[in-house]
Amino acid sequence: MTSIHKLDYESPIGVIEIMATNEAILSIFFSEKEKKKNLLQAQTPSVLTECYTQLDEYFKGERQNFSFSYQLKGTDFQQTVWKALIEIPYAETVTYQHIADSIGNEKAIRAVGNANGKNQLSIVFPCHRVIGSNGTLTGYAGGLWRKEWLLQHEKKWCQEREDARG
Repeated sequence: MTSIHKLDYESPIGVIEIMATNEAILSIFFSEKEKKKNLLQAQTPSVLTECYTQLDEYFKGERQNFSFSYQLKGTDFQQTVWKALIEIPYAETVTYQHIADSIGNEKAIRAVGNANGKNQLSIVFPCHRVIGSNGTLTGYAGGLWRKEWLLQHEKKWCQEREDARG
């Protein structure tokens, strides 16, 4: 039987619970915990410490993409949608319609939204970058306030990089 390990990351917008096997990240979810319970330890699997480090870099504005090992669990359709999320550029947004079109299933707008809701790797598969056709923020498992915060966070770091380039 595969052991499941947990590690909590304290982000500026709440505790994030990371779950993994020894080889791959299984999930990254915002938790409603007041503070971290699952702490970094000597025996924490390296994939968990790498994920923790990369999340920390993301929140410090130093990382836009993630490179640790992960395992996706979902239907073929869900996995297709999640993989399309990675194509959304940092600090930009697209609509559910755009995702449906990009996977060649333009009528699957609701199904795309449903798949987003089942995304188990928050931030890494950036479903926070998907908005309604009218430009409004819609549906986010971590709460709309977190979705808004993440989008503002990315825009801020993108702008700072552009300003630094002159």
